[in-house]
Amino acid sequence: MSDQISGRVPSVPFLDEAAIRPLLRLEELIPAMERALADFSAGRVLQPVREIVPIRQYGGFMGLMPAIYGDISGAKLVNFYPENGAQGLPTHLAIIAIFRASTGEPLAVMDGRLITELRTAAVSAVATKLLSSPAARSLAILGSGVQARAHFRALSLVRKFDDVRVWSRDPQHANALANEIGARATSAEEAVRGADVVVTVTSASEPVLHGAWLKPGCLVNAVGAVGAKRREVDTDAMRGAVIVDSREAALVESGDVLLAGAAVYAELGELLARTKPMPRAEITVFKSLGLAVEDVAAAKLALQAWQAARA
Repeated sequence: MSDQISGRVPSVPFLDEAAIRPLLRLEELIPAMERALADFSAGRVLQPVREIVPIRQYGGFMGLMPAIYGDISGAKLVNFYPENGAQGLPTHLAIIAIFRASTGEPLAVMDGRLITELRTAAVSAVATKLLSSPAARSLAILGSGVQARAHFRALSLVRKFDDVRVWSRDPQHANALANEIGARATSAEEAVRGADVVVTVTSASEPVLHGAWLKPGCLVNAVGAVGAKRREVDTDAMRGAVIVDSREAALVESGDVLLAGAAVYAELGELLARTKPMPRAEITVFKSLGLAVEDVAAAKLALQAWQAARA
């Protein structure tokens, strides 16, 4: 008797991080994120703003992130524990479940940590490709963890950086990352001054980047701070054109936007689809919060690669 007739649901594969790692390539993920962002801003994605539940007794947060995108629906359950690093654990841990949108059939469950890491960096690469000068050669990375490494890899696919500077609140971590990627560890100010592209990927809740350090024409990818009361970037840095992944989400959960009283110029997807003109400002800030559609699109890519490998 078939599963459909009997009502039994076929077994659902679980793809752990080791299984996902060879399946997701940044070279394929970056264009997939371009499409997902453009579709999101065009209204072709059904996605509410993520629900965040504080876990105060342990200093953590749980987020619920559902989306329906084309023939796939899915949701990510993501936990953010800023102090996990002290225990040797990732600050972000997640599970992603995806379904066939037309029937609701479960297709796969996946570990979401690596998908979150890679899709976040891929989205910043999309922004960097679109918003930074093609002649950009100097990169400043504020932060020294998983996202710092992923961003260096992803951004290096869209720009050829020959001058990379790194800062971290932990000088040993900064030196380790600098040695690993051929960069120079320095102070935050020295890292940022003169940089064409700046990435903030810290767990800070107060600004680590000051607008006075930024040169005209600089692009800032502000990634690390999520939450209405957390910020990595000061008010002066937010004086230029502010681009977001989701306008609705930014006005609810971006301290970088809210605490600066910054106006959102456009969603990245609007610029990709050319429904809004490119910004004309001395400084451009892309505030990345992370969208469920990015996770669903990345998980679909991983599932397709897994199925092709088994065919």
